[in-house]
Amino acid sequence: MLSWASTLVVAHLLAPTDYGLVAMALVYVGLAQLVNEFGLGTVIVMRRDLVEHQVARLGGLSVLLGVGFVGLSALLAGPVALFFGEPTVRWLIMASSLTFITGALQVVPRALLAKDLDFRRLAWADGAEALLTTCGTLTLALLGFRYWALVLGPIVGRGASTILVNSWRPHRVAWPRDFATIAREVAFGWHVVVARVAWYLYSNADFAIVGRVLGKAPLGGYTFGWQISSIPIERVTALVMGVTGPVFSAVQHDRAALQRYLRNLTEGLAFITFPAAVGLALVADVFVLALLGEHWRPAIIPLRFLALSAALRSVTPLLPQIIVSTGHSKRNMQFTIVATLIMPILFYVGTRWGTAGVAIAWMIGYPTCVLPMFLGLVLRVTGLTLGAYARALSPAAGATLLMAAIVLGVRMASPADWPAGLRLATQGLAGAATYGVVLYGLHRARVREFWRFLQAIRG
Repeated sequence: MLSWASTLVVAHLLAPTDYGLVAMALVYVGLAQLVNEFGLGTVIVMRRDLVEHQVARLGGLSVLLGVGFVGLSALLAGPVALFFGEPTVRWLIMASSLTFITGALQVVPRALLAKDLDFRRLAWADGAEALLTTCGTLTLALLGFRYWALVLGPIVGRGASTILVNSWRPHRVAWPRDFATIAREVAFGWHVVVARVAWYLYSNADFAIVGRVLGKAPLGGYTFGWQISSIPIERVTALVMGVTGPVFSAVQHDRAALQRYLRNLTEGLAFITFPAAVGLALVADVFVLALLGEHWRPAIIPLRFLALSAALRSVTPLLPQIIVSTGHSKRNMQFTIVATLIMPILFYVGTRWGTAGVAIAWMIGYPTCVLPMFLGLVLRVTGLTLGAYARALSPAAGATLLMAAIVLGVRMASPADWPAGLRLATQGLAGAATYGVVLYGLHRARVREFWRFLQAIRG
């Protein structure tokens, strides 16, 4: 909530073009960050038979990759800036590349903390990083640093979390000699990193295409719409995903346990993210006008469609985790590559209708072209039926539909001359109250069962 509030304040201080410039730099930086880690953290978590010297050599390899990507960024920053036609992007990329080194230094301690199921310390580290990133970005924006605030704030936060995890779970790093001793792990990491790169390419191709075809101002509005709509995924799903990888790995040979975890976690995520995403889509116009102002009006339509697509994308990240945890990392890589061949084409076609068309490509293309591949394999691996998976989603989906009906009714009944802030408050309170009443009245037992499930995991 603090991060969300800060994002709104920073949006008032910055212009859409500032967000657009940073989004251009992040097209490259985000991809390089995925490759930089090389899936080595996942390898350490999933491979439970690693000995001390193997972990040390994997850590040394991670640091070498981090340093190497700083140098590579210095070489590629110019061509990337030339591609977008914005010289400033070069310096933004070079500054952001500092996170490659701090990220590499986190790989081993973070993986070992996750492997030990020490999620409390990981949560403290993530919380400290988010807090310092938020404070740093807001302070720099207030001081007039414009787009640099969006770059330097995350560098401060990442540095703090690096210090914390290394102090809590120190482990030596070693030169990755005698490569044969870690060759199997590196191959596993290769499958993971290729899948991540492919995922990054198709999930960020919309930014590159909007920036190239429509320009930096439309990209700024689209980027802000993406950031706001993705908050349920980043602040809820991402936290759950940080826990589920090690848990799925621990029960990878127990189909009954995998089914139970998948059903309960899917249902629990949907309870939280469905109403948040759909509610945001319903009030997107009054939300933007009340909190951001008229100059952000172009973000309304993409925000609405992106929020609707976020509802589904908030529960599906569990599927690739189960696939990888059960030893099917190569198949996961293949599926993600197929998605990379499909989604950018849909984004490019969508630009004919502006940023709204690109957002609609997410809403239609993802569930029809990408999701069936992953869901089909997960159902076969776990033995879960499609009906059982759908039933896990039905309580939250039904309650959200009732909430949407009430919000639309309040929307139509509200006088048109009401201020945007009053309309937002009225619709938001009506939606939240309706959803709470429906959950308590119809799904109280399911919510309590999910709460007991979370307590069992924690224990």
